[in-house]
Amino acid sequence: MKVLVIGGGGREHALCWALGRNPEVGAVYCAPGNAGISREFSCVNIAADDMDGLAKWAAREGIDLTVPGPEAPLVAGLADRFSREGLRVFGPRREAAMLEGSKHFAKEIMGEAGVPTARFEVFDDPARARAYISKQGRPLVVKADGLAAGKGVVVCATEAEASHAVEEIMEIKAFGDAGRRVIVEEFLEGEEATVMAFCDGDYAALMQPVQDHKRAYDGDNGPNTGGMGAYSPVPAVGSEILDIVSNRVISPVLGAMLKRGIRYSGVLYAGLMLTRNGPFVLEFNARFGDPETQVVLPRLETSIADIMLAATTGELPRRRIEWSRRASVCVVIASGGYPVAYEKGIPIRGLDEAAREPGVVVFHAGTSAGPGGSIVTSGGRVLGITATGESIADARDAAYRGVSRIQFDGAFHRSDIGLRAVKAAGRAATRPGGGVG
Repeated sequence: MKVLVIGGGGREHALCWALGRNPEVGAVYCAPGNAGISREFSCVNIAADDMDGLAKWAAREGIDLTVPGPEAPLVAGLADRFSREGLRVFGPRREAAMLEGSKHFAKEIMGEAGVPTARFEVFDDPARARAYISKQGRPLVVKADGLAAGKGVVVCATEAEASHAVEEIMEIKAFGDAGRRVIVEEFLEGEEATVMAFCDGDYAALMQPVQDHKRAYDGDNGPNTGGMGAYSPVPAVGSEILDIVSNRVISPVLGAMLKRGIRYSGVLYAGLMLTRNGPFVLEFNARFGDPETQVVLPRLETSIADIMLAATTGELPRRRIEWSRRASVCVVIASGGYPVAYEKGIPIRGLDEAAREPGVVVFHAGTSAGPGGSIVTSGGRVLGITATGESIADARDAAYRGVSRIQFDGAFHRSDIGLRAVKAAGRAATRPGGGVG
């Protein structure tokens, strides 16, 4: 089987890595890829948003399965374009991908499906948005309606912060056309988690839960980012919560989409807030998360290519999906200044040393080839150092050993990825009957 992965970040490197471990996959290609992906797989110099170029190349090369990584090509209709060439794609068509492409659309679907989510209002006039905010007198969340690379969400403790968020999104247009309309919703308290699912339109198979770390700095401080690290499993997400997510979130959403004549096939990502009243949906994404993919796929024991093919043919219910009991932790190393301004072209040292640490895999996110065979930075999130272990504490220790091997000017990372889970495990172990003798 020949597989094409579209994109060039850490998520795509993890997808290539997972697909390459499957014996039925004879060749893995990535367009456009990055310096780390090109070390192991064949990279194709076609941009992720060049749908015609990608479709024609895939048809000419006889690609059996295409896996889009980023959301923008899916929302633009990449799966539709490939289907016109008779090509198989693991990802939703344009109208289904609007679950991520428009937060307003996602809220409508959640309302029809009875999915628990925050109360909200939608505005296309900044003055009306500010007038609404002034009457609330409580913390709020302001969201750009469209795609904003995971950064168009502002948590606001005060009226002034919420009004400023409206100005940034709608008037200054910090996120471009994504901010033509905003969602203003109530602030939910609790612990965040992510549950992704393989979907074939009728049926969904949940993946293992993940907890991402969105803020740039330790202690969940600083600006929102695309994600500074993640871990799996999540102690706060047990089987009871997973049943709720399956029966009250994922399955009802697939049903509501079918009632509109929309078949959702691919990965459906549910960003959750674990409130005292149960899990509430913060957002849906129409693809694998990043960096969530880097910790979920190392725990997957079933062939991912087999799962993806089953999802495209309606055979997903017949596939038994097995997961490792081992834990996984990913620590992102970012460029100085991220998520705002940062330099590119900085040489990276220690990549091979990090990869030699037991249990460690180095996923490249923002890297490119430099002079003399070197690898240099080319993005804000540069590397995802991922490790597995018997426990989150073990995986965390291994990941940070890998991180310690990496050096480049301006590099920074959070030092507390997975620490909440380690502390929770420690508290559980020291309770009466908790196993400490």
